[in-house]
Amino acid sequence: MTEPLTDWTHNVTSIPAGGFDGERRATEAERAAIAKVLELLKLDGLAAHYRIKSVSGGGYRLWGRLTADVEQACVVTLDPVAAKIDAPFDVEFRPKVETADNDEDASVLAGPDVDVLERGIVPVGRIVFETLSASLDPYPRRPDAEFTWRDPQAGEPEKSNPFAALSKLKDRD
Repeated sequence: MTEPLTDWTHNVTSIPAGGFDGERRATEAERAAIAKVLELLKLDGLAAHYRIKSVSGGGYRLWGRLTADVEQACVVTLDPVAAKIDAPFDVEFRPKVETADNDEDASVLAGPDVDVLERGIVPVGRIVFETLSASLDPYPRRPDAEFTWRDPQAGEPEKSNPFAALSKLKDRD
């Protein structure tokens, strides 16, 4: 399976010295492919507004925001649950990603995400796809959804009586 939005890229040779402002809107076919991969019921209006600028060391920084309207299946009823996604992204691409020698000092949250700049291409689509995927509710649930399943083998539930357990103990003596 191919990853959606693979053609949302920018070659670093085409990025001006002052940076590049971009905006992309997913086509109907791209939205359908993303919805299939992410198992969404519907994906409407996926758009990304971003900026790419060179940074020291031969790297490039991509930052921006994505917006989308999604529908996911409720984890209880499987009914559609609509949500609006509005999520920022901020990634630096460097020719070579340096790793910390001491893992105790390294923190994922210490700075911006850093990725390898491969073949001089900034993969905007991959970052938008990953940000959308990470922004989805992992357990979408309608506000009025209730889980009322009962084991059919268990029979009728007994009426709750706080003294029932004590009564059973007394009968044993």
